[in-house]
Amino acid sequence: MEAKKKKKSHVPFRLNILFLAVFLLFTTLILRLGVVQIVYGDSFKAEAERQENVTAKLDAPRGKMYDRYGRVVVDNEPVFSITFTRTDNMKPDEMYQIAKKLSGYIEKDTDELTKRDKKDFYLSYRADQRKIYEKLLTKKEMDELNDKEQYLLVIDRLEADELNLSKEDKEIAAIWREMIRGYSLTPQRVKVDVPQKEIAVVSEHLEEFDGKIDIKPDAQRTYPYEGTLKSIFGKVGQIPSELIDGYVLEGNDRNDLVGTSFLEEQYESVLRGTKTKINYVTDKSGNPIGKPIEDQGSRGQDIILTFDMELQKRVEKIVEREILDARQKYAANNKLSSSFVIMANPHTGEIYSMVGKVLEDGKFQDAPFGNVYNQYPMGSTVKGATVLTGYQTGVIEPGTVLYDTPLELPGTPIKKSYRNMGYVNDIEALQQSSNVYMFRIAMRIAGYDFENKRGFNNRQEAFETMRYYFNQFGLGVPTGIDLPYEDDGYNGGSQALGNLMDMGIGQFDTYTPMQMVQYISTIANGGYRMQPHLLKEIKKPGISADEQGDTAYEFQPNILNRIDMKPEWIERVQKGLYMVMNTTKGTAGSYFKNTKGYEAAGKTGTAQYDGDSYLLSLVGYAPYDNPEVAFVVVSPYAEEGGINNKIGRAILDAYFDIKKEGHKKEIIKQPDKKPSDNNQDPY
Repeated sequence: MEAKKKKKSHVPFRLNILFLAVFLLFTTLILRLGVVQIVYGDSFKAEAERQENVTAKLDAPRGKMYDRYGRVVVDNEPVFSITFTRTDNMKPDEMYQIAKKLSGYIEKDTDELTKRDKKDFYLSYRADQRKIYEKLLTKKEMDELNDKEQYLLVIDRLEADELNLSKEDKEIAAIWREMIRGYSLTPQRVKVDVPQKEIAVVSEHLEEFDGKIDIKPDAQRTYPYEGTLKSIFGKVGQIPSELIDGYVLEGNDRNDLVGTSFLEEQYESVLRGTKTKINYVTDKSGNPIGKPIEDQGSRGQDIILTFDMELQKRVEKIVEREILDARQKYAANNKLSSSFVIMANPHTGEIYSMVGKVLEDGKFQDAPFGNVYNQYPMGSTVKGATVLTGYQTGVIEPGTVLYDTPLELPGTPIKKSYRNMGYVNDIEALQQSSNVYMFRIAMRIAGYDFENKRGFNNRQEAFETMRYYFNQFGLGVPTGIDLPYEDDGYNGGSQALGNLMDMGIGQFDTYTPMQMVQYISTIANGGYRMQPHLLKEIKKPGISADEQGDTAYEFQPNILNRIDMKPEWIERVQKGLYMVMNTTKGTAGSYFKNTKGYEAAGKTGTAQYDGDSYLLSLVGYAPYDNPEVAFVVVSPYAEEGGINNKIGRAILDAYFDIKKEGHKKEIIKQPDKKPSDNNQDPY
């Protein structure tokens, strides 16, 4: 009985302990809740309600390009683009699924996929990364290298034939490639100039993409004159990967569209517009809240170029006609397939026309860039510089008579003119294109005694002297043309006496057509080497897209240097160049002596080219007494028929005909819009 009572008395005690424990736990919980609400309540509430201001940017249309008479040469055409906008918390697999779904609704060109793009896509979505890493990395590399270093090593070692990407995979990869370029909440172009059929299909399925895919109005570059000078105008595209860091430092975004070549690249900062800014408010997950606020941007500034498109088109037709005619009439011209021409203002450096034509498979291709990138042996056209160098070094003087007869040098083939001219002075040497006269100038500069066959003790000094004076005309040095790159010619190399003599007749060092037009302009204007340029003015954006605004900048003629030669010496050479084109004995007299309304001066050139072939060239200017236009013609593989002189005469006639007719502002009818091939450059 006592045992039962004793056992019974323990139950209330245990219950009391339990109640006490529960009481203490609730007390602790209440105290903790109090701390959370009272001490940290404001901060936790702020975190729960946290919002961020995020700014997205949209490109503005680029500025237009006009020729010197106000004709539009590069314009913007309204198009539609498909864009992708990702949120901060978007996962890679979600991006892949969007790309995959979108590939079913549009066609995406895969030609621009690089090997790196394919490898990145393969490792991200089509490969077992663990197996690939184990196969391509050593255990030591996996232990010691960080994730980024391992990945780059795998990319480098992964062979293209291991990728096994299907056609569908490549299309998805091409879409994915564009999607990953963009920033969060910034629309990134996936495809530009989308055909109406694809716009309709994507529009029907926009809800499937939850706002991440959209169709937006856009613009892309158009060319009213089609292929004429299109390559010189340049291209617009994504920032090249190797230049991204530099562009970002200048304030650009990584996914910007920029000029990637020629004038678009040269004047990127001018042509690029001010971006439209879209200001979003997002929650803590990165999702937009409410309606964004837009800060409207403006299109880029317009540039006025020095080109005369009417003259440009006429010169192009002349060059094409003369190439075909020369090939048809002379079997020896069977390799003739190209010609390059520049016309410029010798006093200001403005380029009026820049033509390059290359005949391929029966069709002419435009290659005006050959005037700044291609260098050739220019033959006798450089003899004006040789004579002036002779004056300046004191080895000849105006009126010096030298004997033109074949020259024999030890270990060198006989060096001669195309005919034996006997005694000729400096002007006659230019008029009749005496090689021997120039050879004797070079030998005298070298200190070589031809009669006794000795001298030429300081070879380097002799070559440096010749090149120093040639450089003053722009031969062998950059011209300063306002393009991102230019070739500055080629130094022939070996310092042999025969090579120095050949330099004097344009058969050793090589030059670009742009250098040659700068050279002849320097003689034409009395000795001033002018910077050639394609920019004439910069105009602010007008009120409407079709209007030009006020002038923001006007290019002023830039004198690079004044040659060391006396004015009377330059006039002496000018007289010799006049006789080339206006006398019976002149090498171009039969082509130019009957010009209408102007007299020209210039110098013909023939050079051995590519083994046993020849190159015909011509430099000149007109009118002789008050030069308005300087020009150069270069025709590789031209054997017979005088194509250089025929082109030169025809382009001068065209220039003065247009001047007489008056410059008309053409109304260019835009070609009917064709279905996009999806390879056009976005604006």
